[in-house]
Amino acid sequence: MKRIVLISCVKTKLDHPAKAEDLYISDLFVKNLTFARKLKPDLIFILSAKYGLLKLNDRIAPYEKTLNQMPVHERRAWASEVISELRKYTNLDQDEFIILAGDKYREFLLPYMRNYKIPFEGLSFGNQLKALKKVLGS
Repeated sequence: MKRIVLISCVKTKLDHPAKAEDLYISDLFVKNLTFARKLKPDLIFILSAKYGLLKLNDRIAPYEKTLNQMPVHERRAWASEVISELRKYTNLDQDEFIILAGDKYREFLLPYMRNYKIPFEGLSFGNQLKALKKVLGS
C-alpha cells in the first residue's frame, strides 16, 4: 500500500512557466506542500483545474481556471481524466490518499477511492492556513 497526497491548485501563480511545485505560490499551497512532504508519502500530485493530475516536476504555464466556477458536467469530465491518470500510478482500492483540496476538487474523485483522509475537511481557507501553521510550527 502506498501513501499518496493530492493538493489542489491555487489562483496565485508565477507569471511564467515553471515546475508545478514552483508555479503555485500562495501561502496555503506552500504550506500544504510542506505538510505533504512532512507526511513522507510515496507520491505527491497537484490537482490542476487546467492540466488535471500533475507531478511536482511537470513544467507548465500559468493559467486562469478553477473548478469552483465550472458546471457539474465539466467537473465530472475533469475528475474522470484525473482518475484515469491516477490509475497509472496508484491502486485506487488499496492505496491511502490524503487529500488537501476543497469540495469541488474532490467531490467526483472520492467515489473511486476506498481509503482516503481529508485532514482539514470543513475548514475555510483561513482556518486551514491556521491549522497548517500550527501543525508545521510556523
